[in-house]
Amino acid sequence: MHALVYHGPGEKSWEEVPKPTLQDDTDALVRVDTATICGTDLHILKGDVPAVTDGRILGHEAVGTVEEVGSAVKNVHVGDRVLVSCITACGACRYCREGSYGQCINGGGWILGHKIDGTQAEYVRVPFADTSTHPAPDGVTDEQLIMLADILPTGYEVGVLNGAVSPGDVVAVVGAGPIGLSSIMSARLFSPAHVVAIDLADSRLEAAKQFGADITVNNGSEDPLEVVAGLTDGLGADVAMEAVGVPATFDLATKLIRPGGRVANIGVHGEPVDLHLEELWIRNVTITTGLVDTYSTPTLLKLAANHQVEAERFVTHRFGLDDFMEAYDVFARPAETGALKVVLARS
Repeated sequence: MHALVYHGPGEKSWEEVPKPTLQDDTDALVRVDTATICGTDLHILKGDVPAVTDGRILGHEAVGTVEEVGSAVKNVHVGDRVLVSCITACGACRYCREGSYGQCINGGGWILGHKIDGTQAEYVRVPFADTSTHPAPDGVTDEQLIMLADILPTGYEVGVLNGAVSPGDVVAVVGAGPIGLSSIMSARLFSPAHVVAIDLADSRLEAAKQFGADITVNNGSEDPLEVVAGLTDGLGADVAMEAVGVPATFDLATKLIRPGGRVANIGVHGEPVDLHLEELWIRNVTITTGLVDTYSTPTLLKLAANHQVEAERFVTHRFGLDDFMEAYDVFARPAETGALKVVLARS
């Protein structure tokens, strides 16, 4: 089979590799029908995730068809159409029993495309298949489904729920890429008074309006602190979400927040960030971080099936499954290409 293989920072190739086989009786072998690329994959290619080693197949999002299952798999059957979650869960350890699947200590967590071979391939081995895949609901397309593998649960859980967005809140989202847009879309489920999107790219701010932001700020030419202060009698945002993963955007989020407010860090950081506790402690600011757990995926699947979440709106570019090199080029240059999410489908 062919797969997108990482060969160190800045190096990748679409090449022939052995087809995976079952290794444990809880595994499933899934034929990848639809895949996508995540911002985390770009972080890996920058060298921000040193645990990813030369030769690793990248990717942690897929919709596919089950080809084979291990003897202990009970709920997943050959021929099933499934969503492969970005998080693998054993379902039995202390963290999985609490719903913190991202922290699974029995060989799960974020492992696909990270510690084991991932989904940017023609086939993928999925450990703990019963608890790491979701049946595809009738009437939901592959393009809708694959947005629920990672970006929508991440924005919803790590941004909206960790930030405790409530009716009437002023919510500031720093970064209007796919994760920021997921946070904007899902924040709207909680009826905030205002959602402010902040970014340097006008094209992404235009997208933010379509996803539910009622105020947009280009912080290359406008001061987001002044805009948010004007909405809040000078207090600051109730919730500020960092959805980029660089020091400057985290610092901005902490400056946007009101006393008693909540900063939800979503972005993947590849370098140290200054935390100004000398300023924040006295203002009763809560800061949350987190890897997505995907405990919300069943809820989001219901919302997608009932058209309450329009997940397919993220898709801006479509490619064949063997066009990963071109898809990466388009996805990595969003300011030029207008890319939000790219989808690669088996022909």
